[in-house]
Order: sequence, then structure tokens, then C-alpha cells
Amino acid sequence: MKAFLVFISLILLVTSRLFAQTPPKGHPNPSGAGWRTLFSSDLSDANFPKGVWSIEDGVLTATADKAIWTTQPYENFILDLFFKTADGTNSGVVVHASDTTNWIPNSVEIQIADDYAKQWAESPANWRCGAFFGHQAATKSLVKKPGEWNRYTITCQDKMIYVVLNNELVNTIDLTKFTSAKSNPDGSEVPAWLNKPAAELPLRGYIGLQGKHAGAPIYFRNIKIKEL
Repeated sequence: MKAFLVFISLILLVTSRLFAQTPPKGHPNPSGAGWRTLFSSDLSDANFPKGVWSIEDGVLTATADKAIWTTQPYENFILDLFFKTADGTNSGVVVHASDTTNWIPNSVEIQIADDYAKQWAESPANWRCGAFFGHQAATKSLVKKPGEWNRYTITCQDKMIYVVLNNELVNTIDLTKFTSAKSNPDGSEVPAWLNKPAAELPLRGYIGLQGKHAGAPIYFRNIKIKEL
């Protein structure tokens, strides 16, 4: 019986990994087995500067440009959430953060931006919503106008990251390709503050959400995670 249970566990593990390595076509059902909320309703399991982040009626938002972090690191997972921008919002979902104090060069940021705002519409494509910030643009802009809810599903499986925005796969990121801190595989320049090659970043790290950056707020709700 014990051997049978071990065999079943191995089959489930292999199946889970194969599923994650297949690019998702849309959003998952986060009410199934293995899913849980990333942060509790009282934020007692989150790290952030006192008074910056709060939840009201299930909506998480910040009053300053300070990130909120999980208290435990993650490696392979599916993260599913809803976000809403305001006019000019520039935020992000941060994964693989090995240093939450100096997270910008020590993590991967999946960009959130109000692509309708002039300052972001005229920025490099890899600064817009759905991008691997500073590195790889989304294949298309699917973010909704400010005030409307969007949905993100971010799958991290080993060196691969898949980004689904509003039910379409908009970015497939192979971290092994980002071996330079100066130029991206497509020849574009890496921002100077991202001074570590993404290919060399640890895969086990904290998950974070960027706060009120560039003076515009960001809103999140229904943030769920499933470890793989």
C-alpha cells in the first residue's frame, strides 16, 4: 500500500509539472484543490511598512510606493489575481525576489501599467502592461481602461514564466535567454538599475506587489496561489 501511494504521488507530481510547462491558454479555476489566498484578510502574513497597505471590502491598495511581500518564499507556482489601474498607474507583480529590501535588480517584475496614459504609451514596449519589465514586451496590449478590473495569471515553472492577461497568453519568458545585464535577446537596452542578468537570479524567492508608484494608485483583489 505504501509503495502504491508513493507511485501515485510521483504520477501527480510529474503531471503537475508537465501541465505547468505547457503554455496556458487562459485562466485557471482557482477554487479547485491546492489553491489558497496569497494574503490573509488582516495581512498578518504579509511584510510591508506599517500603514501603507490595507484591505477594504476585499480590495488591497497602498498609499505609498512601498511593496508588500509574502513572508515565505516560493519557487514553482501559479498566481492568479485581479488588478485595477487608475490614470497613470505604473505597478507590477514581483516574483523570484531574493532580496525584498533591494528587490529591483534581484527579482522579476511582471509589469502593470495604464497603457492608455501618454507617459507609458510612449515608453519602451517592455515597460507596458504584461511585459517582463525592462526585458521583454507583451505580444499585445490587453489591459483595460482605468477603473476596470483586469485578470492576471502568472505561472512560474523553473526557468519559464507564462503571463496570461484577460484570458490570453501575452508573454512567454525563458529566463535562460537573459544572460546580459546590458542588452536583451532582442537587442534592446536593459535599464541600468536592472544590473543583474535575469538568467542568474535565484528561482526561489518572495512574491510582492508594487505600491503607489509614479503617484498613481493600484488595486488588487482575489489574489490566489497554487504551488506546483
